[in-house]
Amino acid sequence: MSLFHLIIQEMQHRKMNFLLGLLSVVVAVACLVAALTLLQADEIQTELILEKKSEEVKQAGAQLEDAMRKITKGLGFNILILPADEDLSEFHLTGMVAKTMPEENVKKLANSDIVTVNHLLPMVAKKVTWPEKECEIILTGTRGEVPLLERALKKPLQQLVPEGSMVLGYQIQKKLGLKVGDEVKLMGQPFKVSLAYPERGNADDSTVWINLKQAQELLGMQNLVNAILALECNCATEDRVAEIRKDVGEILPGTQIIERGPPALARAEARNKAHATAVASLEQEKANRIQLIERHADFAAVLVPLVVLGCGAWIGFLSLENVRRRATEIGILRAIGLRSSQVFGIFIIKAMLIGLIGALLGYFLGYGIGVIWGKLPDSVHPQDVLFSGRWLLLSLVFAPLLASLASWIPALMAARQDPATILQEG
Repeated sequence: MSLFHLIIQEMQHRKMNFLLGLLSVVVAVACLVAALTLLQADEIQTELILEKKSEEVKQAGAQLEDAMRKITKGLGFNILILPADEDLSEFHLTGMVAKTMPEENVKKLANSDIVTVNHLLPMVAKKVTWPEKECEIILTGTRGEVPLLERALKKPLQQLVPEGSMVLGYQIQKKLGLKVGDEVKLMGQPFKVSLAYPERGNADDSTVWINLKQAQELLGMQNLVNAILALECNCATEDRVAEIRKDVGEILPGTQIIERGPPALARAEARNKAHATAVASLEQEKANRIQLIERHADFAAVLVPLVVLGCGAWIGFLSLENVRRRATEIGILRAIGLRSSQVFGIFIIKAMLIGLIGALLGYFLGYGIGVIWGKLPDSVHPQDVLFSGRWLLLSLVFAPLLASLASWIPALMAARQDPATILQEG
C-alpha cells in the first residue's frame, strides 16, 4: 500500500478532523487575503476620490476665484499712477490731481512686460465751471482701456466714452434735470447724454465724463494726462505696493504710485482666501483618506496575526488529537513494516494538502470579501486592480508551511512511538 493511498484513506476515515483543519486554514488565508485586498481597495478608492476631489476643487476654486474676481473687480481701479511732482498732501485733501505727465507714459507701460498691474486707463480731471449751465463740475476725460502688450483686453472696468457723448454723475443730472438722450453744450462743444450713473455717494456724483481727446482740447491739455488708473494683479506678492512701485518705476521713472487701501486689500484677501479654501479642502480630504487607510491597516495588523496563530494552534491541536486517537492504528502500521519516517510523512503531507487546498479556497473567499467590502466604483474592474497572482502564490506557500509546522510535533510524536508498547497497551 503506497504512502499516498494511506494519506487518502486517512482523510476519508477522519473526515471531521480533515474538514476542521481545512476550515481553519481557509479562515486564516481568507482573513489575510481579505485584509490585503481591502487595503488595496482603500488605496485605489483614495486615488480615485482624490483625483475626483482634486478636479472638483480645481473647478470649484476656479469658479470661486472667478466669482471673487467679478465681485472685487466691482471695487474699481485700486492703483493710481501720478506725476512725479504731484503734491500728495494736496491730492489727499482735494482729491484732484493738479500736475500732468505725457500721455505717452501709458503706451510705454502697456508695451512693457509688466504683470503686477492691468486695466490701464489714462485720464484727465479738473474742477471747472460748466458755463452753459452755471454749475461747478469735475470734468473728467477718459478713453478706452489700453491693452497690455500681447495680452487680450479683458472686460473693461470702465466703458469707453465716445466722442460727442457725455456721461453724468447722479447729482449733476438730478440738479440740471438732464436725462439720457438730451443734447447739451459744454464750453461751446455739442454733446449728447449717453448715460447717467446712479448715486454712488462720492465725487463721481458731481462728475461729467467725456472723451479723453475732447477733454484735453477743452482743458488745453493736449497729449497730457493727470493720472493713469490701473487694477492690481493678484499675482503680486504680500508686499504688493513695493513690488508695483518697483515695476512701474523701472518703466516710468519718477512717477508716484498710490494704492487705494480698502478696495485693494479686499481684492487681494478675497482671491487669496478663495485659493486657500480650495487647497485646504483637498488637503483635508487627503488627510481623512490617509487616516482611514491607517485605521484599516492597524486593525488588519492585529486581526490577521491573531487569526493565523489561532489557525496554527487549532491545526496542531487537531493533529495531536488525531495522533492520540490513532495510536493503535499507528502501532499496527509500524508492526507490518511501515517505517517511522513514513508515519511522520503521513501526518506532514496530510497537513500540507490541507494547507494547499485551504489556501486555494481561502484566497478566493478572501478576494471575494475584499471585492464586496471594497466597494469600488462600477467603472473599475476588480479583476484588473485587485486580483494578485503574487498574493495567490504567497497563500499557496504560506498555508501549507503553516499547517506542516503546526503538525510537526504531533507527527514527530507519532513517528517515535514504539509499536510493541502501543500494541501491548491496546
